[in-house]
Amino acid sequence: MMINPRNALNFSGGPGALAQSVLQQVQEAIQEAPGAGLSILGVSHRSDWFAAVVAEAEANVRMLLGLPADYRILFLQGGATQQFSMVPMSLLSGSTLAADYLHTGYWSGKALPEARREGPVRTVWSGADCGFARLPTDAELDFAADAPYLHYVSNETVEGLQFDRVLGRDDVPRICDMSSDFLSAPGDYERFALIYAHAQKNLGPAGVTVVAVKEALMAGMQRDLPGFLDYRAQADAHSIYNTPPVFAIYVVMLVTRWLRDDIGGLAAMDAINRKKAALLYRALDDSDGFYRGRAARADRSRMNVAFNLPDAATERAFLQQAEAAGFSGLAGHRSVGGVRASLYNGLEIEAAAKLVEFMEGFRLQWR
Repeated sequence: MMINPRNALNFSGGPGALAQSVLQQVQEAIQEAPGAGLSILGVSHRSDWFAAVVAEAEANVRMLLGLPADYRILFLQGGATQQFSMVPMSLLSGSTLAADYLHTGYWSGKALPEARREGPVRTVWSGADCGFARLPTDAELDFAADAPYLHYVSNETVEGLQFDRVLGRDDVPRICDMSSDFLSAPGDYERFALIYAHAQKNLGPAGVTVVAVKEALMAGMQRDLPGFLDYRAQADAHSIYNTPPVFAIYVVMLVTRWLRDDIGGLAAMDAINRKKAALLYRALDDSDGFYRGRAARADRSRMNVAFNLPDAATERAFLQQAEAAGFSGLAGHRSVGGVRASLYNGLEIEAAAKLVEFMEGFRLQWR
């Protein structure tokens, strides 16, 4: 079976590109998953075979993040959007104390109203006044010592902003939406009480959300939640509380196996991601203002390079010619427009180099 070459030039903000070797294994598994004797689309979620898939995926995520055994790894449904509600339902409902939230872009903004449904929320900092063009400095942040938790987004996919440090106080649980930079680099992940990430950026297809949650945090959660929305019930069932997205979890297992064995871990993945981002940002910085990055240089994302061209007509021409040249997913998010090149783990350095070559050719042609 042949792999569509356009898959290698998928710069979409999500679902993102998958490694070619993973795509090949997925193709084969659709016919017959190794050891299962069936298509992955027909494997029972109650089978021993699938239980082994979940166990390996859990172990791979824990190992890659360097988390100890007191973290549970869950594979849930509902995307990051469900986590916007599930977190405050579990930790904020009934509280008289405000949870701390950062409003650094489009997706962190989506989390705020869901949290306010459950209890008081304090917006520690908002980038609305600067059009979400930068992230806060430490001097601009004043975290509450009595907050039930701190919530922030590590990488804003729409605006192309990424934190390069861990925020907050060590005596307040950190909750982080890492959907678009999960497993892209090493970090101090033990400093977080709960991390969540939907799959369709760095992990696989849409349909599954990975959660890493500390057992001590779960012990203090609300007790009257529906089972499907209770982290403890999901942990007790090893993510098979109901019929889970078997296919999506299987692909997550393949991706984490690829990161572990083929890439060699998160430090090696980070080195690759930095090279891709450096290529794109150099193209922006060396374009004499033709390509205009949206994010402040100090806060630039290695996952999402968001930029504009001189005017809307030029941007339309750029996107049309890029599509004709085989590049996919370069249109900016509908809320801001422009152009966005997403450089998730599955995208190879060669793809980034080809895009830079196209960008230079377009710039010279247009001028």
